[in-house]
Formats: sequence, C-alpha cells, structure tokens
Amino acid sequence: MVALALRRLHRFLWRLEGAVLVLILTATIGFAVAQVLLRNLFHSGLAWGDPLVRILVLWLGMVGAMIASRRHEHIHIDVFTRRLPERLQNGVHRLTDLFTAAVCLIVAWHALMLIRIEFADGYPAFASVPAWLAEAVIPFGFAVMGLRYLLSALRGRLPAETE
Repeated sequence: MVALALRRLHRFLWRLEGAVLVLILTATIGFAVAQVLLRNLFHSGLAWGDPLVRILVLWLGMVGAMIASRRHEHIHIDVFTRRLPERLQNGVHRLTDLFTAAVCLIVAWHALMLIRIEFADGYPAFASVPAWLAEAVIPFGFAVMGLRYLLSALRGRLPAETE
C-alpha cells in the first residue's frame, strides 16, 4: 500500500516536472516572439521583456537538467564503461553517480550562499521581481539532481527509471 502511494507520488512529480518545463518553454517563446513583434511592428517593447526571457532560459535549462538527471540522460562518455563486464559496470556507475551527486550538492550549497547574498542586497532581476527569486532555481535544481544521483549511487540504476 505504501509502495503504491510512493509510485503514484513519483509519477505525479515526474508529470509535474514535465508540465513546468512545457509552461516555461511556452512562456519563453511567447515573450520572445512578443518582444520581436513589438519592436518590429510598433517600435517599442516591454522594458522587462529581455531580462524575463533570460531568466526563463535559466529556469528552462535547470528544469531540463533535472528531468535529464532522473533518467540518466545527461551528457556522459561511456566508451570505457561499455567495454567492462556488466558486474563492473554497476560499480563504475555507482562511483560516477556518487561523484556527480557530490559535485551537484556542492554547487547547490554555493548557489544557496549566492541567493542569501542576493536576498540581502535586494536588487531586482526585472520589474519588481527580486534577483534572488529569479535565481532560486539554481540551488533547488542542483539539490534535486544531487539527491537523485546520491539515491542512484546507493541503490544502483534501476531499469524501471524510464517512466
């Protein structure tokens, strides 16, 4: 019963990530197209449009990276690993996942320190949106990726991780 509830929660979170990615991509394209049209047709534009698009691209990249990490679809070089016996491949995957988790969690920690500084400074990213809020996806995304790789290192890669 608990396992079924956890599976449903897992599927819900995966769908939520996908929906957030689609929403951010749609907003990015929408605002970029609106800026181009406003500039070319009306010789104006939204003063905060370009900074918003830059922030949306940051969020798009981080959410995309989180989604790639859940299925181990990140960029990796496996020429050496493929030639190892299957028994050793699992150990190498666990070691690289552990290293990746450590790097992601270190980056998340330092990004969180950056957010604290940005919060104290109170500078806006665009319009009246504070910079710390626009950049908050960085520590969150790296923490999620770090935890995913840590879990993968501890339990090994599961074939069922393809949704």
